[in-house]
Amino acid sequence: MALVDDPMIDEAGFRMSEATAGDFFALLKPRVMSLVVFTAFVGMVAAPVTINPLIAMVAILAIAIGAGASGALNMWYDADIDAVMSRTASRPVPSGRILPGEALSFGLVLSVLSVMTLGVLVNWLSAALLAFTIFFYAVVYTMWLKRSTPQNIVIGGAAGAIPPVIGWAAVTGTVSLESLVLFLIIFLWTPPHFWALALFKSDDYAKAGIPMMPVIAGQASTRRQIFAYALILAPIGVLPWVLGFTTAFYGVASLALGIGFVWYAWKVLRMTDDDRAMKPAKALFAYSLLYLFAIFAIYLADCVVGRALAIGGA
Repeated sequence: MALVDDPMIDEAGFRMSEATAGDFFALLKPRVMSLVVFTAFVGMVAAPVTINPLIAMVAILAIAIGAGASGALNMWYDADIDAVMSRTASRPVPSGRILPGEALSFGLVLSVLSVMTLGVLVNWLSAALLAFTIFFYAVVYTMWLKRSTPQNIVIGGAAGAIPPVIGWAAVTGTVSLESLVLFLIIFLWTPPHFWALALFKSDDYAKAGIPMMPVIAGQASTRRQIFAYALILAPIGVLPWVLGFTTAFYGVASLALGIGFVWYAWKVLRMTDDDRAMKPAKALFAYSLLYLFAIFAIYLADCVVGRALAIGGA
């Protein structure tokens, strides 16, 4: 009888969900989704051909849903460790607002829906890449790498780097060197971005038993690796101009942004283990978000303006 008296327990003894539409939206990791959509859109615009605007909208929607599905599956599987980390404890599953089974079903349904939509209405190469991305993030990264190796972010970063390749493939039905360069920029950006976060959230990761680089290798080693990646990322960010994919406008802007990234990484390198405020790491984390958005926004602007000038001069 006590079970029936609980408003969240039905007559059969099953707990009912307290989830709202906002909780399910949070399950999609909207901030991550927005970055995925933006980089995929840049890949679509950068492609040398155009597609019907309606098909382009369908492609972007499918990619967004696929990204959200990955987030939902990640939150379902990581509910146990999310519950002990201050940064993630309020997420819908560990907080109890969404039941684990609901998150799993939601993620699986969206995964199938997004891949099938992209395949049937756009092309199957982009759909296959999206399916691989969802699988890689949800299974390879979330279920295996994240809890087993400090290189989790390095290898797992491939999932977050594929969206511009998917966008390019949605338009052209192919994968090109240009789209792979965009992939490489995100891939090399991911470790210093997340390791900066891990530096000032290392206690959380240690408490959750996640072998992030600062927890396993120590802060000094992590700082050196962040700086090394920054030194590699800076020239790679300029590579689209070197290869002739963009104008000098992008080249100069990306060079300046890369120098800024190296500068912030240098300040992190000079930190000491006694620096409890972690201001350089927090500053790098914030700058890294600006860097990636700016690089792709400038790339997008360069493509749009360059084509407009080409048409005007024809």
